Amino acid sequence: MAVADVVRTTLGPRGMDKLIHDEKGNTTISNDGATIMKLLDIIHPAAKILVDIAKSQDSEVGDGTTTVVLLAGEFLKEAKPFIEDGVHPQNLIRSYRTASYLAIEKIKELATSIEGKSLEEKKGLLAKCAATTLSSKLIGGEKEFFASMVVDAVIAIGNGDRLNLIGIKKAALR
Repeated sequence: MAVADVVRTTLGPRGMDKLIHDEKGNTTISNDGATIMKLLDIIHPAAKILVDIAKSQDSEVGDGTTTVVLLAGEFLKEAKPFIEDGVHPQNLIRSYRTASYLAIEKIKELATSIEGKSLEEKKGLLAKCAATTLSSKLIGGEKEFFASMVVDAVIAIGNGDRLNLIGIKKAALR
C-alpha cells in the first residue's frame, strides 16, 4: 500500500524525515508517523483505514503509529490476492484471528518463568521487559529510570488486590 510506504522509511532510530507540502502552501518536516498520516489527503477507503488506525494508536498510546500502519498495510497487502480470487473477507478475518491465537500460544510457549527466582532476579527480568516497551521517542532516553519505577509499582500492587493504590491523572498539555 502506498500509504504504508510513505511512512516506512521513518521507522526506527535511523528513521528519515519527510517533507510534506500541502495545497495551502504549508510545509511540514517530520518523521512522526501520526503527524505524517494526519497531513496526507487520503481518498481510498483502505488507505483511510490506515489513517484511522494511526490516529487511534496515537490517541491511545502516543507512539507506535508507524509500526501499526506498516503491520496493517502488510495484512492488507497479503489479503489482496485472496480478495481478488473471490475469498470472502470473513474467511480472511477468521484466518487472521486463528493466526493471532497461534502466535499467542507460541509466545506463551517461549515465555520465561520467573517463578522461584529471587526478588532481585525478578525485578531485573521485569525491568528488561519494561525497558523494551519504554523505548519510545517520548521517554526512551530515561527508560531505565521509568522501567525501574514501573516494576516497583507493579510489585507494590501485587496480584491486583490493591488496585486502589493506582491514581491516574490526565493533564492537558498546552
